[in-house]
Amino acid sequence: MFLEFKGENLDVNYIEKGEGKTVVLLQGWGTKADYYGVITNAICKYARVLVPEFPGFGKTTEPSHAYDVKDYADFTLAFLKELGENEVTLIGHSHGGRVIIELASRENLPLKIEKAVLIDSAGIKRKKSFSKKLKIASFKFCKTFLRIPFIKKAFPDALGNLQKKFGSADYASSSAILRQSMVKVINEDMTDKLHLIKVPTLLIWGENDDATPLSDAKTMEKEIPDCGLVVIKNGGHFSFLEDPALTSRVLESFLGNQTEV
Repeated sequence: MFLEFKGENLDVNYIEKGEGKTVVLLQGWGTKADYYGVITNAICKYARVLVPEFPGFGKTTEPSHAYDVKDYADFTLAFLKELGENEVTLIGHSHGGRVIIELASRENLPLKIEKAVLIDSAGIKRKKSFSKKLKIASFKFCKTFLRIPFIKKAFPDALGNLQKKFGSADYASSSAILRQSMVKVINEDMTDKLHLIKVPTLLIWGENDDATPLSDAKTMEKEIPDCGLVVIKNGGHFSFLEDPALTSRVLESFLGNQTEV
């Protein structure tokens, strides 16, 4: 689907399955729509599921500038407007959850959000430990040093290798534009927006998630007014893949009473 968004013409790739009320699944950072087949195949039995790929992810066109969380939320709204959607349930994994927090906390949306599901969601910025601060300071010093013209000329691959060493796997595998976007989104703290979410919200979380720890889920459960938490025992950041049966049952229970045609 071609979508004109903020002056750009994006070729948006998405998956569509099933019939009934619309459920939109928003992906985690750097993943592809088909990563979520476990969820899509379960929900499409009783609802229509849309899984768009964000700009620069999967087969969707890369944006010409770095997005922040508001841009990803605006893109989602533009995508749904193009398809004529005015009432949806939103499911988001990791980065997708962060985007849902932005959307669900807004006033005067052009569509209605029936319910929200956040799976191992990002969005809470935690205080950095001393060792983390030291690592960041070392990285910044080395990056500045390696950008000195004669050093850069003598060691042309050094800066890229440094970024791979210090950065996450997602950061290392991203393009320059998406790296800038990643820096923007991970530095946005959505905590103050949680109390503004008025829709029924379900949290599904891996007990041992080390990317967005269970403490984040407990903060969200406390701050979001109408919220429940399901913890997947021994699960990590992709908890829905580690216990797909439980995930499917929980989703059907939460979504089932609203997905009748």
